[in-house]
Amino acid sequence: MKPMSRKKDKKTANSGVEKTANIGDSFLDQTLRPTRWDEYIGQKHIKDNVKILLKAAEERGHIPEHILFYGPPGLGKTTLAHLIAKETGKQMKITSGPAIEKVGDLASILTNLSSGDILFIDEIHRLNKIVEEILYPAMESGVLDIIIGKGPSARTIQLDLPPFTLIAATTRVALVSSPLRSRFSGGVFRLEFYSNKEIAEIVRRSSKLLKTKLDEEALNMLAIDDIGLNSSDRKFLEILIEKFAGGPVGLKTMGAAMSEEEATVEEVIEPYLIQLGLLERTSRGRVATKKAYEHLGFEYKKDKQNKLL
Repeated sequence: MKPMSRKKDKKTANSGVEKTANIGDSFLDQTLRPTRWDEYIGQKHIKDNVKILLKAAEERGHIPEHILFYGPPGLGKTTLAHLIAKETGKQMKITSGPAIEKVGDLASILTNLSSGDILFIDEIHRLNKIVEEILYPAMESGVLDIIIGKGPSARTIQLDLPPFTLIAATTRVALVSSPLRSRFSGGVFRLEFYSNKEIAEIVRRSSKLLKTKLDEEALNMLAIDDIGLNSSDRKFLEILIEKFAGGPVGLKTMGAAMSEEEATVEEVIEPYLIQLGLLERTSRGRVATKKAYEHLGFEYKKDKQNKLL
């Protein structure tokens, strides 16, 4: 009996730790997430366009049109959806593409919306294709087509849905089908990487909200250098230069050399390096630029570029 009791106590303790962690994450999320447009730093062109969209909808007495945000992770797609909900004063229901496995799942979500609600679907490119086709008339005409039965006796029931706004987010817009993209009549917006100045503003705002004193040298603890590269970014460039003479190297080879998934390398690590001019993607593979050599302190041979072309 005693071993069972200890096991139960351990399980209860673990549940308590997980619950505390979840509460902590939720608190940080609610504390740091902007609640007004002027608190949201960066993405100015998107904010300006969305503000116009919301104002136009309000003046017409209609709900805002459907919107799609895309871009790398961590740029504020979900935060923008929350801000739109606050600006319109509407409730927002949150789900994700992989979570909507069956047509019945989508039907349950849509029929439980109230008039004017906002439905936020994250990673919409992972939506089941059969489910996606049911979403088309819901977005376009506000109806839900459900097929009951099979074969010759099958019949279609059309349910009227309350007016709603779909806000979707994706990290891979190329995987969102053209028919689905075309139904985001409010706009398809690409989020840009933050500038160093904007990142500094975000960090200062967060430290102020958390009432934490932040020194200028704090990023050293996170192994972030003076141009914003973290340890993974530098590891990528070091492997490319030291092991493969600066390239060209294919994606699979780089993923294997770093012990990282190809998607992580291509979607998380490489975009920022390309933006900084440290990496080039060529038809033959990835190539480190002269700037990358200089930043990491490696010697760059002038005739190297000619050999790579």
